[in-house]
Amino acid sequence: MHSLQRPSRLKAALLLVSLLGLGGTASAATQVDNAWVRATVAGQHASGAFMDLTASSDSKLVEVQSPVAKNVQIHQSSMHNDVMSMQQVDAVALPAGQKVSLDTHGYHVMLMELTGQIKAGDKVPLTLTVENAKGEKETIKVEAQARALNAPDHSMMKH
Repeated sequence: MHSLQRPSRLKAALLLVSLLGLGGTASAATQVDNAWVRATVAGQHASGAFMDLTASSDSKLVEVQSPVAKNVQIHQSSMHNDVMSMQQVDAVALPAGQKVSLDTHGYHVMLMELTGQIKAGDKVPLTLTVENAKGEKETIKVEAQARALNAPDHSMMKH
């Protein structure tokens, strides 16, 4: 009988650890959805990463890193006098509970000085750093699917 109790205690301990782990996950402040990276052709030195971010409290995306690029920056595209321009920004505001899309028409992540070609279907690791209003930083690891250069931009479709 004693040997039967031990697995039960072990199961209970594992369940408790799992629940504690879920509690930690549930308190994660930022959700990432629809992460993707544009595939490249041989010799191309830059690409873009796109995703939807929803923070549970007022926060900001302050940094992105990836092993596929020597230089990763957050950029914003804008149209001025019929000319599209792109500039680096320090952060992207993530208002509490609101989905913020990093897409091909506004904020996005630039992967520059690529270490190799990104092929359609590749999983591209990204590490996002989000800072909340209290100055607490959260690190989020994401695997973004690489999409073909001619893949449709589903972010603009109405569902």
